[in-house]
Amino acid sequence: MKKIILTIAIAISSFLAFANETNVSAAVQTAFSREFAGAKEVSWTSGTGFYKASFVYNEQHVAAFYSYEGEMLGLARNIRSLDLPMSLQRSLKKEYGGRWITELFEMSNAEGTSYYITLEQADSKVILKSENGSQWSVYKKSSKA
Repeated sequence: MKKIILTIAIAISSFLAFANETNVSAAVQTAFSREFAGAKEVSWTSGTGFYKASFVYNEQHVAAFYSYEGEMLGLARNIRSLDLPMSLQRSLKKEYGGRWITELFEMSNAEGTSYYITLEQADSKVILKSENGSQWSVYKKSSKA
């Protein structure tokens, strides 16, 4: 259930746009403060069944997802293509060399680490997903109008 909520929240359009500033429960605030002491520029939004904290931590832009009860569901951060495992880099070059990267992020949760990348070309867009650094699979395809 957590994986479904998190995947929907994150990958439909990669970081979705949510409502403006959100009132967050004390349990969530406490869990966040304990885990990310020293976080800067914290802003909260909410989705169906979760809160999202966007913030800067150790000079990186990060998003943390929490259940309403204060349990961390996962973390996401933007990365560079050079930060991907080598096997994923090679696969991208070989299979999608004619496209450009418009978004790339790493998602970590209790089940492991996944990567999501959005690749575009003149007439199409594809979002790929890799779970635990293994091969890419097509998450979503679309044509540009």
